[in-house]
Amino acid sequence: MGTTRKIITAGQFTNDSEYVRDPIRRDQANQADIEAIRAALIEGEESGDPQPFDSRQFKQEMAVKHAGKIR
Repeated sequence: MGTTRKIITAGQFTNDSEYVRDPIRRDQANQADIEAIRAALIEGEESGDPQPFDSRQFKQEMAVKHAGKIR
């Protein structure tokens, strides 16, 4: 029995067609992810000059904001 048949018989796919379409779907999903990352990068580049970031202040703000959520 061929590898494809073993995979189909094991229940991962219902038929040969599904087995063949799986990598195509994965590639399409990967391409969509890449496009989303590209769009986010462009948005960031177009958002203006970088602003200073104070990590201590950020941590303090987050601690206050989420203080009631810690169990």
